[in-house]
Amino acid sequence: MESMNQLEVVGRIKSDLENLTGQRVRLKANMGRSKVFEREATLEQTHPSLFVLRIDEKRGRTARVSYSYVDILTGTVELTHCETGECLFPWMN
Repeated sequence: MESMNQLEVVGRIKSDLENLTGQRVRLKANMGRSKVFEREATLEQTHPSLFVLRIDEKRGRTARVSYSYVDILTGTVELTHCETGECLFPWMN
């Protein structure tokens, strides 16, 4: 990853997520002040600068959250496979 500039990395993250649209993922988001949000979600949409996840909450409710691709680059948001627990972006490590 050292030879890739940040724009190329963000572009690759976006491309990888476009291929996963509709799939279940495990979301771990650092909300600041020692708060970490962990849920299973479905990757709903990708847009030029952000992606949208649908989270199934308790009592049949759903919530939609969006994050930028840079959040993944900076480590604020981590996405893993629900079944295997493997990171969706192993090439970043």
